[in-house]
Amino acid sequence: MNTDHLKQEIIDYSKDIGIDKIGFASADVFGELKERLRRQQSLGYQSGFEKGSVDERTEPERLLPESKSILSIAIAYPSRIKDSPKSTKDERRGIFCRASWGVDYHVVLREKLEKLSAFIEEKFPDAVNKVMVDTGELSDRAVAERAGIGFSGKNTSIITPEFGSYVYLGELITNIPFVPDKPLADGCGSCTKCLDACPTGALVQGGQLNAQRCLAFLTQTKDFMPDEFRSQIGNFIYGFDTCQVVCPYNQKVDFHNHPELEPEPDVAKPKLKPMLRISNREFKETFGHIAGSWRGKKPLQRNALIALGHYKDVTAVEEMIAVMKNDVRPVIRGTAAWSLGKIGTNEAFEAITEAMEKETDEQVLFEMKKGLNFQQEFSTT
Repeated sequence: MNTDHLKQEIIDYSKDIGIDKIGFASADVFGELKERLRRQQSLGYQSGFEKGSVDERTEPERLLPESKSILSIAIAYPSRIKDSPKSTKDERRGIFCRASWGVDYHVVLREKLEKLSAFIEEKFPDAVNKVMVDTGELSDRAVAERAGIGFSGKNTSIITPEFGSYVYLGELITNIPFVPDKPLADGCGSCTKCLDACPTGALVQGGQLNAQRCLAFLTQTKDFMPDEFRSQIGNFIYGFDTCQVVCPYNQKVDFHNHPELEPEPDVAKPKLKPMLRISNREFKETFGHIAGSWRGKKPLQRNALIALGHYKDVTAVEEMIAVMKNDVRPVIRGTAAWSLGKIGTNEAFEAITEAMEKETDEQVLFEMKKGLNFQQEFSTT
């Protein structure tokens, strides 16, 4: 079966519907990835967000028995915000990582892949396709690497020659036996900028990530954030992308090819104090369309409290006291108490002491004690 002509038609059509890069890979087992994933499991380096078993994530035939090829697509996203709002002493702002600017990429890529699938089925009625974007079992990065979209960087991101690592990835498994494209050669060389910049040592070595220490993962958890990471997230309320920012391939890279992926300045860099009292309805209306909303408002509010503590924002003390006393969620009450201690005003310490008399949750009480312990720092400065 000669599929060269169909392949070129697909490439041409992909450009028409706004796909920035497309590659073709075999649907063979990802043997090297399988061993790496098993090693990650044994070391406890996985995030827990992964979908499917190791076999499902590395054997395309388990997902589509007729699979012969996998099409990988890449969509470039912006790295800079036009008219970016500034934090002020009265209105401190948080920030979402670049991968959560604009409309949720799962929606954008799935729409393009569905169009691509329909086009293929129109041209080849016997086609059997399966579309996946990030939440599917297959590793987007492993597919993209095999398909020649880019090489796998030491920061565990796919790095493309054209767009750096600022790309979203998705794939389509098909029963059509396309001639595969050639993978790109590794381009990191001896560079270790991403490893050196990782504040927690989550990048154990080039290409190996301990997700349990990765700030991007930790900002998405719903429990108390471990103490050692609280000072590291700064004002990030979702994600963390320093390992991409320092990459030489990302310098001066800023593509604005897709209007739906344009960051809304006040959404990408929201004011922190309003985040503390946002209702479920307001949260959905303001943030529901971006990828960073998928875990709900609780992690973002927890991170906003930590950021206010990081800023030592005295203008937020009154609202944070109200949160510490009235919020029904222990994680939010406890984090508010810890952050109030970081800010360190007399009003904050008095409020923590007063709230402790009524608090019954042991974890919250522990956080309150940690908040009060900051008094020692202030008394010696």
